Amino acid sequence: MRQLPSRLRRLDDALADLPLDEPMLLTELDGFLTGLLVCPEAVPPGEWLPIIWGSEGADDAPFEDPIDTQWFVDAVMARYNEIVRDLGRRKPRPIFDIDERNGDVLWEPWLDGFAEAMALRPESWAALADDGDEDTAAAISRLSLLIAIARGDSMLDSIAINAMSDRAHIEIAGHILAVHDRRMRGGPMPAASPGTHAARAGRNEPCPCGSGKKFKRCCG
Repeated sequence: MRQLPSRLRRLDDALADLPLDEPMLLTELDGFLTGLLVCPEAVPPGEWLPIIWGSEGADDAPFEDPIDTQWFVDAVMARYNEIVRDLGRRKPRPIFDIDERNGDVLWEPWLDGFAEAMALRPESWAALADDGDEDTAAAISRLSLLIAIARGDSMLDSIAINAMSDRAHIEIAGHILAVHDRRMRGGPMPAASPGTHAARAGRNEPCPCGSGKKFKRCCG
């Protein structure tokens, strides 16, 4: 993993402390958030935030202390908005882990997170791939193939898999930009906050971000 600022290192530690058997790693989270941002259909934070901490709904907080939960949600949203800025500048900076034994870039967990975001709106992704834009279709096809390789589901031979794997971490940013460009032609994705899609919550109801506070005291 590249040298990270302290806030992202703290977020990485917080992810590891989630009460889950297999918590989402920082690189997975980064791929997940990127997948949400380039998705052809907007996915509200109230739907995807609970996936990160493995709860059944937005009202279930990831930590017992509401202060810890609010910090965690804020940190996730800060990274989300940072990816928005990077995509807008056409300079995506995916967070990949590095194998300390040999220096290999471990791109697979990032794409696993991206695939999890795609799975939230599979019909929208399928429609985007079939809408006639060759660059977009090629990018989605390549990403899907890399996801299959990452998950051990590819039908390619080992030589082809190794060749693609060696360049995957270099190519991913270009594929993401191609999909992002197509999405932007349909309208920009605004920066988000946990309460962006929470307007339906009553002022005295628990905030959908999971902080444990009343909506009016939190994202409201």
